[in-house]
Amino acid sequence: MAGNDLPSLGRVKLSDLIPSEGLPSDSYKLSVTTLSQSLAQYSAAIVQLPPTDAALLRSCMESARLYFHQRSSYPSADMIHTKDSREWCKTSGYYADPQLWQETYDFRPGLTQVEPNNEMEFPPAGLEDAFALLGKAARDILDAISFYLNLRSSAFTEVLDNVPLRNREISSSVLSVCCHARPSFQGAQHHNLTTQEDGQLIMFTEHEHQFDKSLISLCKSDKAGLHIKDFHGNWALVDGDLGPQEAIVYPGLALHQATAGYISPALHRIDISNLQSHMFGRCSLAFKLMPKSMASLNCSEMRAAGHGVEAQFQLPVPVDDFMQRSHSTDQLFNRHNCPSSNCPSSQDGSLKPLIRKKNNSRCKPLPPSKRLRLEAQRVLKERVQEIADKKGIKLRFCTLKDCESHIHTLGSPCAKIRMEIGWPAGVPFVHPHDLPNKAKIGFLETYEPGWTATHDMELSLIDPGHPPQHPADF
Repeated sequence: MAGNDLPSLGRVKLSDLIPSEGLPSDSYKLSVTTLSQSLAQYSAAIVQLPPTDAALLRSCMESARLYFHQRSSYPSADMIHTKDSREWCKTSGYYADPQLWQETYDFRPGLTQVEPNNEMEFPPAGLEDAFALLGKAARDILDAISFYLNLRSSAFTEVLDNVPLRNREISSSVLSVCCHARPSFQGAQHHNLTTQEDGQLIMFTEHEHQFDKSLISLCKSDKAGLHIKDFHGNWALVDGDLGPQEAIVYPGLALHQATAGYISPALHRIDISNLQSHMFGRCSLAFKLMPKSMASLNCSEMRAAGHGVEAQFQLPVPVDDFMQRSHSTDQLFNRHNCPSSNCPSSQDGSLKPLIRKKNNSRCKPLPPSKRLRLEAQRVLKERVQEIADKKGIKLRFCTLKDCESHIHTLGSPCAKIRMEIGWPAGVPFVHPHDLPNKAKIGFLETYEPGWTATHDMELSLIDPGHPPQHPADF
């Protein structure tokens, strides 16, 4: 990642990530780039919220402290829950996990939690408003990532909840209010001690490695303690110097699946050392933007954008099955052997994806013909569209059958466009991925001279025994 490394966790203003009609502004492109590079290097980024939103979150945090402080020292058996993957979209209200020394109140619109004594529970204040503002922020961040990956706008709408929810719908996304290591909560005997490399004694919750199955998670806490493993495999404290208006954003497993592994999920843990002296422990708000249970995670948007999709991401995965499935951290987070490539901004200012994928040694490589198709799609977007935009030409392609009869006809529907755009002679004026292999090669060589010479070995696999065809052959 030389030359494009961020010296520390990337900071962006949420207001700069809000999309608008027309061409993207310079501030939008810069913020999207900073966000995406930070997610690639650190699996997290810092988002600055508007002052009014930050004030609401602070109010929620104060209410949460009092809410947990007034609860009993040890919860009843009905309130002790461990994470059950089958209930991933049904959690609501208060529950505790003594093993993690953690208490949680889940706010999920459309689902009301009733205490065992059938009395309505009074939750921390302001959760409905906090859910709305963090949900909107998470969707804007998801759209920014889509822009960076060159996906269409609102690419993930089909897997997200309706806005607003329809009658009797229950939200898949959830706002979790958490309290770690409250001194009066009798869960302290269940923690473990670990030692960092520098010899400093640090206390972590028993399950050291955790990850969210969300698309995007946004987290705001009253004390530092969130550690996330970075690209080099090192644990980094990500909320150590947050301002009052700032929150942490990090990707989850669902986004990793939906982007065919191009976005790696964050592996995180909470440091609960030195909290015994604090009356309220460590309180945090965590909004998790989740895909709806009846949807499927597939990589159709990635394919449409010209990204290669490896074998393990080819088939759609029902969301409910995905949430109940166990995911090996060894396979997902083998980062020491993780290659990375940065694609800087092109000359026209458009952004190419920052791709970071895990070791591909177990994956079958793309066949040469498919690589040729993806290269043709890429060049159409990066080179041909640029020429058309500068000339004010609206690209309208013919079908392959029709265009074969247009090639030698001056008055054909595409003749003027072909001439103005400089389309290679003898190549049908259709989408490059629909062209025969030889025509694809001619198209690529026209807009990227020398392309054929650098791909001779691969091209020989497409048509064994025959040398690659050059534009002169058309």
